[in-house]
Amino acid sequence: MTESHHGPAQGLGARLPAAYLTPGSSSFSDFVAAQAPDLLPGRRALPAGSAADLAPHGTTIVALTFPGGVLMAGDRRATMGNIISSRDIEKVFPADELSCVGIAGTAGLAVEMVRLFQLELEHYEKIEGTTLSMQGKANRLSALIRGNLGLAMQGLAVVPLFAGFDLDSGEGRIFSYDVVGGRGEENGFHAVGSGSLFARGSLKKLYRTDLDARTAALVALQALYDAADDDSATGGPDLTRRIFPIVHVITADGGSRLPEAEVNALAEEVVAGRLRQPNGPLARVEQPGTPGTAQEDAR
Repeated sequence: MTESHHGPAQGLGARLPAAYLTPGSSSFSDFVAAQAPDLLPGRRALPAGSAADLAPHGTTIVALTFPGGVLMAGDRRATMGNIISSRDIEKVFPADELSCVGIAGTAGLAVEMVRLFQLELEHYEKIEGTTLSMQGKANRLSALIRGNLGLAMQGLAVVPLFAGFDLDSGEGRIFSYDVVGGRGEENGFHAVGSGSLFARGSLKKLYRTDLDARTAALVALQALYDAADDDSATGGPDLTRRIFPIVHVITADGGSRLPEAEVNALAEEVVAGRLRQPNGPLARVEQPGTPGTAQEDAR
């Protein structure tokens, strides 16, 4: 950023423009839009036509809640057309201490959007002296996606999945988005990306409201395995290269990435189960007349 963009420099030994030292909006993206709009991804001019095949795309992300928390998991593959452009890309990132975001869509832009979102939350906390509510964080991410609409219309769409622990309600929450920034809250579980159709089907069969954190992680890995089984753009557990999904768990105590050794052990458990039963675990079917049966739940 140069002086010519902002006029004479003032303060801090004339190293920074005055706008950087003046209290303003709690939104970092609004600040950047006013001071250096060319740095925002959505403000960049692109030639006419589709650019969808020119950039790597990230694929499947799943998230599910469990009593006392929420977790998110993502496979590690990125594709560019019919080519696997990366086998170990990371698609799940902490947004702040109590939330995380997973990315599907144009990988480069998505990672840039996540970094901007992280700064947005940190900037708000520094300006306001408090953290945003879960609803507020979800709304801020929605605004960032809306700012990318021009690029999305040229095939460079970003569709994140947002999850976190809500200290006010004492539960994990999941938010999904469309390419124009439309936001919706999901109940229990959700998946985005090219393999989401298959992952969501798997989650429907395996998800229970009383899962513990370990079993929830196992269900997430089963869903990613099912996605990889039917979607060529989703990568399954790579036992030869030792590349496994990333799992991020958030509770009231904060969020953290599940240790690699623990994810590896869970992934190997999933693969061992598939050797015995290639289509994966069977959903429970209760007998008619039994208290708490699936039939009764469906009424």
